[in-house]
Amino acid sequence: MQCYLVGRRQHHIGKISPMRAPRKISDLIEDIYDAALEPARWHDVIVSINDFVGGMASGIFSKNLISKSGETYYFCKADPHYIDLYSETYSKLGPLTSFPPLGTIVSMPDLVPFDEFRRGRFYQEYMQPQGCADMADVVLENSRADSTVLLAVYLYNRMVDDEVRQRIKLFAPHANRALMINKTIDDKKSETATFADILDGFRAGVFLVDAQCRIVHANVAGRDMLCEDDFLRSIGGMLVARDMQANRGLREIVATGDAGVAASNAAISLTAHDGARHVAYLLPLRTVVRNSAEAPSKAAAAIFVRKAELDDQSYGGLIARAFGLTPAELRVLLAIVEVGGVPETSETLGIAETTVKTHLYRVFSKTGASRQADLVKLAAGFANPLTN
Repeated sequence: MQCYLVGRRQHHIGKISPMRAPRKISDLIEDIYDAALEPARWHDVIVSINDFVGGMASGIFSKNLISKSGETYYFCKADPHYIDLYSETYSKLGPLTSFPPLGTIVSMPDLVPFDEFRRGRFYQEYMQPQGCADMADVVLENSRADSTVLLAVYLYNRMVDDEVRQRIKLFAPHANRALMINKTIDDKKSETATFADILDGFRAGVFLVDAQCRIVHANVAGRDMLCEDDFLRSIGGMLVARDMQANRGLREIVATGDAGVAASNAAISLTAHDGARHVAYLLPLRTVVRNSAEAPSKAAAAIFVRKAELDDQSYGGLIARAFGLTPAELRVLLAIVEVGGVPETSETLGIAETTVKTHLYRVFSKTGASRQADLVKLAAGFANPLTN
């Protein structure tokens, strides 16, 4: 059974009573749609349904045709002892052996000859001790082939008649829609939680932002970056790069929402206070992620931020092959990407600055780049921002 109905069974015990003054159907339908958005309200809805139909007890339960198992989720005016007995034993003995069509109301005589039913264990051991003469079942949700969700209204000293059926018909379609809304919301929450778990598994910081760079979602690595308040910040809920030029570039790409932006233009170099280089790789979403109404998604872009890695073979070899770089030239390019200028690269690689400049000149010539920042963008275009 899907968990969108209830996590724990709700108990409401009261005295068995005959037909009561009914509530307005409009009030009941309003309660039902309130429960569509707040599942905890189904307990109050069951109380209202029982009053409206004139039942001695009512409940929402599931039935599995394969295992014959049943489980009650919401009920009122019933002894919890009998609710437990139904789940443990009597769900397998009831006359409901196949599911009626959605919205069809069935009573015990509709399922089996009533004299035969009254001689059976389900009636003798389960219904009669509770003072129940007949029961109306109606399928409320049947999205699964092997099990379904039903409403049961138990009647005291009377049979299911046309009045009972008519009352149930007035609200049953609305209860069906409300349960489907519950299921849709629950599925979406589950999808969102799964998606968040996936993003949290990335070593790269991941930010989903809207067209104004407001943060819609950030994974764990992204939140850690923001907590450092260094090269990236959250100001008023907006993602802001400390470097003004980088911040301007980030906003321009996000605002355009162009999924066809070249990789080299969709990468932004970011430098931390300690000189460490990071790369922000932007993936516009507005033109490729839309809802069913063809309106733009709230998230206009995904921004992946990772530290530039020296000797990162995941993309270094691709760059070398693409531009015909020698191993020495590639080492200089990767060092420039990670540590910055010529002096830093010279110290990191243990070679003379003149040698760095010579290799760097050749790298510029082969790649068409003219600035060190261009090399950072170029490297980002070949890197996989989703690397764990």
